Amino acid sequence: MAHELLNGLSPAEADQVLALGSRRAVSSGSSLFRLGDAAECLFLIERGRIRLSFPMLVRGKEEEVFFEEKAPGETVGWSAMVPPYRFTLSAMAPLDAAVIALPREALLAFFDRAPETGRRIAFNLAILVGKRLQLVQAMWMREIQRAVESRSVNPAATR
Repeated sequence: MAHELLNGLSPAEADQVLALGSRRAVSSGSSLFRLGDAAECLFLIERGRIRLSFPMLVRGKEEEVFFEEKAPGETVGWSAMVPPYRFTLSAMAPLDAAVIALPREALLAFFDRAPETGRRIAFNLAILVGKRLQLVQAMWMREIQRAVESRSVNPAATR
């Protein structure tokens, strides 16, 4: 399977990176990680889907608010590679899933031995972070638009 984090690597390089990880089954409804947890591994989705969310107080009750869903070949948990190494969202499997868990320490040691491979993975990681930033920006813009429209419908609400 092609993984977005491994784009541009030779098959041998990709195999070396994958050998650093371990396969994990994530049963339906199970949490892969929670917001604020220590991020020791990043995860490549092999099978199923992983739903990303964040806890929010809604009408006095904490709920997990949907953010996005990731599919096979995609990466979740890249907070493991970005200080302060804490997950910024929660992740759960809506159906049975399988992931490859890549430990940060093993990846960093590998990058020391294979800096060109590390550079390529860092570039791919930057692309993933950029996509997340675009998604957050689009969500934020929708909320700003709603607020502006609400004020124009009810000008007294802004006073």
